[in-house]
Amino acid sequence: MSDPELGGDAPVEETRDDVRSEETGYDGLVEVVHAHGHENVTADHASTFEFTADDWLTPAGDCILAVGADRTPRDFPPAFRDACRDRGATIVATVTVEGDDGTHTETVAGRGDPDLTLVDDRSMVGRTSDYTDDERTIMVDADAAAVDFDRDLVDALSAGAAATLRLEVDPAEDPS
Repeated sequence: MSDPELGGDAPVEETRDDVRSEETGYDGLVEVVHAHGHENVTADHASTFEFTADDWLTPAGDCILAVGADRTPRDFPPAFRDACRDRGATIVATVTVEGDDGTHTETVAGRGDPDLTLVDDRSMVGRTSDYTDDERTIMVDADAAAVDFDRDLVDALSAGAAATLRLEVDPAEDPS
């Protein structure tokens, strides 16, 4: 993305306001969460990955990738949450980590579900299963869990690196 006021090709950091702005051409189906890693990040969980607003992490939290999230599902606008409730929607989570050795990015794709409530005020969880009976679930049938994340990315998170979670919902095409 570039900003024409800065010469046309200058990169612009994507923020919550940017993704909702009509000037950027976004349709409101993108949400961005900023957080950071923690020394107890292991990313060993085989069926989920998680970002939390909590500022602490015990070794038992093996699905948690980042802490101190500045937003949670409860903060997402109704249009975004509604789009996530479409069983045919594709939800893509892109995790970008700025480590001492460079930038690491991991992308996970899953789907929406009518039973997603997206109202938790502490954390958000992507699941490889179809489990939805939880206010924290942001996607189901994800194609990766914490254990599948690149180990260089995980090492950067365990060193406390900054992390960005970009959630994008691509609604199912209208069959009409």
